[in-house]
Amino acid sequence: MSPITGRQVEILLVEDSPGDVRLTREALRDSKVRNQVHAVADGVDAMAFLRRDGRFASAPRPDLVLLDLNMPRKSGHEVLAEVKGDRELRAIPVVILTSSEEEKDVARAYNLSANCYVTKPMDFQQFRRAVRDIEDFWLLVVRLPSE
Repeated sequence: MSPITGRQVEILLVEDSPGDVRLTREALRDSKVRNQVHAVADGVDAMAFLRRDGRFASAPRPDLVLLDLNMPRKSGHEVLAEVKGDRELRAIPVVILTSSEEEKDVARAYNLSANCYVTKPMDFQQFRRAVRDIEDFWLLVVRLPSE
């Protein structure tokens, strides 16, 4: 039984590719756990969402962040460093979901305390399976903090 059964899970997707946002939403649509995906297209908006600044003042605290690395305005590494350096945010699990297979990106993400690193598959079915595997682990197996 899921540690979060019965309540909606809030997911922040930080992704600048509209196609990948759509694929991720599709993969989570038939989820075993009720969820709400909030998508922002860059790192600046991600931090505003997480800190509930400006137009994000009423944003929910996410239970999980899915974070791309290569984004405009503020990179995923910069967002990760800010999140894990902030006492109010550091407990939120951050899953790197990116196309980068570069060892330097993997190492840097873990050095900045990423909770895991997943390389996006290029094939739609594999991408969908990867997102569902993230869902299965992070939303059904792991116990997440409740703010």
